[in-house]
Amino acid sequence: MHGESAYGLWTLVILNSAIFIFFAFSFTKPQTKTDWRSFGAFSAFVIALFTEMYGFPLTIYFLSGWLAEKYPGIDFLSHENGHLLHTLLGFEGNPHFDPLHIASNILIILGFFLLASAWNVLHKAQQAHSLATTGWYARCRHPQYIAFILIMFGFLLQWPTIPTLVMFPILVVVYVRLAKREERMALEEFGEIYRHYMESTPAWIPKFKINEPETV
Repeated sequence: MHGESAYGLWTLVILNSAIFIFFAFSFTKPQTKTDWRSFGAFSAFVIALFTEMYGFPLTIYFLSGWLAEKYPGIDFLSHENGHLLHTLLGFEGNPHFDPLHIASNILIILGFFLLASAWNVLHKAQQAHSLATTGWYARCRHPQYIAFILIMFGFLLQWPTIPTLVMFPILVVVYVRLAKREERMALEEFGEIYRHYMESTPAWIPKFKINEPETV
């Protein structure tokens, strides 16, 4: 016997999706086609996530036979038991306070902080028609895409679903390709200046010690 279902709450799907998409939009302020592509990919991930979190639990229905056999007596249609990793890894108590959920919250907060910081530098540079080489751009070349990846991975830790698990590696590839495309455009526009920046600044893993160059 199931208790009251925690799904079919489409108002929460719309509300939560809108909040996180609005946060991302306010931090990124997309202007170019590349900006809109990266923002659109992230938005699709968020909508898929909250659709399963509050709307229709596709993953739970797909795994229902295995879950019922492996974990008899557990009502996976309740919201707390919808945190599948909490159950699969044997955690006890409130799933909102398990190590995975705490790590998830930290990654999401860090991701939005990085996104805001990086895009502030990037758009100032775009307005001045110069390179973004200060702030986080002095530590790595693509902090805005790292931020999107951190946020998505954070969500996966607390609520993994089949669609988002499939989407995540695809979106990582999308961001890598967008980054390479941006670099080709920057090389065409800035030439040796950008080539020197590439040689001194890692693409994805931020360096800790930096000597921030002046904005070119």
